[in-house]
Amino acid sequence: MAMNRPNILIADDQRDVREALRLLLKSEGWGCTAVESPAQALAAARERQFDVALIDLNYTRDTTSGAEGMELLAELKAFDADLPVVVMTAWGSIQVAVEAMRHGAGDFIEKPWDNARLMSVLGNQHALARARRRGQRLQAENRLLRGPAAEGFIAESASMRSLLERLARVAPSDANVLILGENGTGKGVIARLLHDASKRAEASFVKVNMGGIPETVFEAEMFGHVRGAFTDAKTDRIGRFELADGGSLFLDEIANIPLAQQPKLLRVLEDGELERVGSSRTLKVDVRLISATNADLAAEVAGGTFRKDLLFRLNTVELHLPPLRERGEDIPLLAQSFLQRFAQRYQRDDLRFAPSALNAMSAYAWPGNVRELAHSIERAVLMAAAGALDASALNLNADSVAVGAGAMGAVPAVGQVTVEEAEKRMVRQALEKTGGNIQRAATLLGLSRPALYRRMEKYGIE
Repeated sequence: MAMNRPNILIADDQRDVREALRLLLKSEGWGCTAVESPAQALAAARERQFDVALIDLNYTRDTTSGAEGMELLAELKAFDADLPVVVMTAWGSIQVAVEAMRHGAGDFIEKPWDNARLMSVLGNQHALARARRRGQRLQAENRLLRGPAAEGFIAESASMRSLLERLARVAPSDANVLILGENGTGKGVIARLLHDASKRAEASFVKVNMGGIPETVFEAEMFGHVRGAFTDAKTDRIGRFELADGGSLFLDEIANIPLAQQPKLLRVLEDGELERVGSSRTLKVDVRLISATNADLAAEVAGGTFRKDLLFRLNTVELHLPPLRERGEDIPLLAQSFLQRFAQRYQRDDLRFAPSALNAMSAYAWPGNVRELAHSIERAVLMAAAGALDASALNLNADSVAVGAGAMGAVPAVGQVTVEEAEKRMVRQALEKTGGNIQRAATLLGLSRPALYRRMEKYGIE
């Protein structure tokens, strides 16, 4: 991880050389660790991460061969392939320096050095290394982890408006958030909205399905690994926590994390520190954690399958996402949004909802929630003939009947209607059923009183 102040490892057996380099680099804003032997250099590299290494080619074995320096170069690169190494030689042996570059050195400096050239070489190596790391990070994000922004998010019902008010309050903080809700309710969308509304919005949003990571590779996936850590570890790999450094890490299906791995996750959350598998070097990470589950974590704690201290770390704030059956007002709006999306995707702009479809969707319980609604409409768009999508096209289970909006009665089956027309009829029906009682009608529709008044004003209903 790059730091604000670049850190350099200096290895040279002459004390006056080390001190001169330290003073020069300190004056240029570099942090310095100076050692006198290859063994000390390797020990320092294992303890912390450096941005550049500046090493002498000759130490105690002889005066000209550069053998010790070449061995140190090889060991440093084997330990951290991305570490830029600049070699120094005092005898003008360009041949040895060139050989070092063939074996992985980024550049070389001759003693006595020119300060301007030295700083130019070190600055260039640091910049190149940072560019490589950024490239690796972007590739990993694009390949695995970068999630899409919330698309067509709809929240008109009273329950969803309440949720979004809580979301707006907590999003600017760095508090850990636990999102609770049934499968298919859109927990991933809420997690993305949290990130987009936070001060970390320009940084990474990293999503991990905890149910999709085998326990045997949990640490390597979450914390990364170094080359040679295990049989298939042919290169260093950045873990999910490092990818999310400075941004947000979304752990979906958090209840699926194996009990044996929970202390390792807890340690990172408590200390903000981790080690890649196969490395003893401690890395700092700055991550805002968002997690989600459909499980009852309190019951999991009581049953001994989930740690209480981990739950306390996860649920600084809890957001409860209501099921679709409790969001009656949102159903026709969501349906229309999905119809537009899939009609465009499959070039079916001729399709509209028939009244029977709107009525069926309002009456249905949607056990699979928003995900089931989307899948039903996508399937209907793919299979339908030209014209209206009726109730049969949705292929809903007739035994699953909702209590909310569908209890108001059927929408009159008169030609094709828009969502706005269907909504207007539903508002009128609710008012008729309740004898004009605004509070009861709002409750029947799953609306707040102000939301119902807005609909009445919109449609000219008195």
